[in-house]
Amino acid sequence: MAVGVFDSGLGGLTVLDAVSKRLPDVPFVYLGDNKHAPYGVRDADDVYTLTCAATERLWDAGCDLVILACNTASAAALRRMQESWVPRDKRVLGVFVPLIEALTERQWGDNSPPREVAVQHVALFATPATVRSRAFQRELSFRAIGVDVEAQACGGLVDAIEEGDMILAEALVRSHVDALKRKMPTPQAAILGCTHYPLMQEVFQDALGPEVAVYSQANLVAESLADYLGRHPDMIGTGDASMFLTTGDPKRVSDHATHFLRRRIQFDAA
Repeated sequence: MAVGVFDSGLGGLTVLDAVSKRLPDVPFVYLGDNKHAPYGVRDADDVYTLTCAATERLWDAGCDLVILACNTASAAALRRMQESWVPRDKRVLGVFVPLIEALTERQWGDNSPPREVAVQHVALFATPATVRSRAFQRELSFRAIGVDVEAQACGGLVDAIEEGDMILAEALVRSHVDALKRKMPTPQAAILGCTHYPLMQEVFQDALGPEVAVYSQANLVAESLADYLGRHPDMIGTGDASMFLTTGDPKRVSDHATHFLRRRIQFDAA
């Protein structure tokens, strides 16, 4: 009855932590493609190929449902996977949907025409690949009109977080926020469009100011997954054990993950 959670590196652990707390009886298999991280600097075809390979590995582990806890993979690969690759008895879901549901205050199944929403000026902080894809803007436009989205590619931030260099990470956050504010001086909301970024949420909030609503993904994804499994219990796969898998060096990744979540995490080779 396992559910798969995939990320290019350690950022998806923020999502895993939230979904594990929300659904304590569901085993989760986490796969980090640390060998090829970060995805944010790769082209769309490369991200697609790597994401498909990782998804197949999670299917082999008994996970019929896989969450792409990676915004770059969700932006660059998910739609193509769903349209032409995922078999009928499997599901692959991304992390954009719960975020857009929260921002627009309408459920994904609501297929009524796009309408005006309360938030009109949105700052999007994401990896360069996610920004290039314009996937967030595309999905948002299906549900809302009149929303001005200003995207800021946060180069270097994922690497700093993965390496545990929080001094550099904080400096980068403040630099990227400054760059965003030169383009959009008064955003109403900010989207942290990478699953690494919740670790820096307080810094983002401080740099943006208390009047800006900062949307992070982990808890939103957890609630959305709980709702989805309640409606589709058949999508809980045959796997019965939680595990952590990596394409990188298991010891090194385990050490970084332990620092990342502040509890002992043991990865095995994928």
